[in-house]
Amino acid sequence: MDIFIGFNFESCFDLDIIEKVNLIEKAPTEEVVTREELTELFKTNSSPNHYIGLEISGFLHLGSLISTGFKINDFIKAGVNCTIFLADWHTIINDKLGGNWDTVSKVSKYYQDAFKLVCPDAKIVLGSELYEKNPEYWSDLVKFTKHMSLKRTMRTLTIMGRSESDEKIDVARLLYPAMQAVDIHYLDVDIAHAGMDQRKIHMLVREIFPKMKWKVPVSVHHKLLPGLKKQGDEEFGGELNKMSKSDPNSGIFIHNTDDEIRKKINKAWCDEGIIENNPILAIAESIVFSKFNEMKIERPEKFGGNVKYSNYKELENDFKERKIHPGDLKQTIGNYLVEIISPIREKLNLSEEISEAIKKSF
Repeated sequence: MDIFIGFNFESCFDLDIIEKVNLIEKAPTEEVVTREELTELFKTNSSPNHYIGLEISGFLHLGSLISTGFKINDFIKAGVNCTIFLADWHTIINDKLGGNWDTVSKVSKYYQDAFKLVCPDAKIVLGSELYEKNPEYWSDLVKFTKHMSLKRTMRTLTIMGRSESDEKIDVARLLYPAMQAVDIHYLDVDIAHAGMDQRKIHMLVREIFPKMKWKVPVSVHHKLLPGLKKQGDEEFGGELNKMSKSDPNSGIFIHNTDDEIRKKINKAWCDEGIIENNPILAIAESIVFSKFNEMKIERPEKFGGNVKYSNYKELENDFKERKIHPGDLKQTIGNYLVEIISPIREKLNLSEEISEAIKKSF
């Protein structure tokens, strides 16, 4: 008789490690490069170092603060040491906030306060602080760029929202991708975390770090929240759109009132039975089910009565089969968002000076 019949391969691993990996793979995570490397990392290091880098570029919204912050908290629950890197120099290089250092410094305080509310256990580091403490950073940056061709550098410019065909790109912006990579090394990162739009830089890291004899981190990429408009409409250039700090109609912002949140959700694109690129379903998956163990849709008995969902897939399947009306879903999501955002908005101080500085930079 074969004694290995019924053997569960995963049972040979420490259950805690499996739980940690599952937490990191939880939505809105879209990709882990690689799961095997992440598992091996936890076997040798119960508290690895995480990093996510953010430009300081405008009003915070559901995607940039809430979805990102909730994902960071998943890492923290998994025992990971999390660092939020506020890339002030990258912000200047990319001409955000008018390229004004005084404005960037003021808005960075607003970002720090916001993330301290959502991710109180994460460490916050400013780029300028990192570079001041590590003068050798710049010599290593030069060494790193020796492994990058101009063509490869131009291909990575999409990470900063620029086109690789832009002939008017200034030389400073060519430094941006390499700086983002070297930041990862100087922060001693074991897990590099970002939205899917930053994937190219992490693949660059995986290619060049071994040549530098630097530690290669695991890469974790989360889905970006789609904008509230219909995706791919010719009216919007026929391209996928995401929530944008510079477009007040593209998403839900932290400083929107309760009424504004509900009105924006009610106006959002959410065609009956359509699940692909549906912003309301995306909010349910990435935010509501990340915060709550279940979601309750309240409706009159003549329309099916109240219904509860313990996971996102159940909701998605019922919506796809048209068992849930878009109006009922929108009303429910609006109420949950008000519950999540209101306490943050009330505690987060956005001065008139900072608000006007951000508005003038658009």
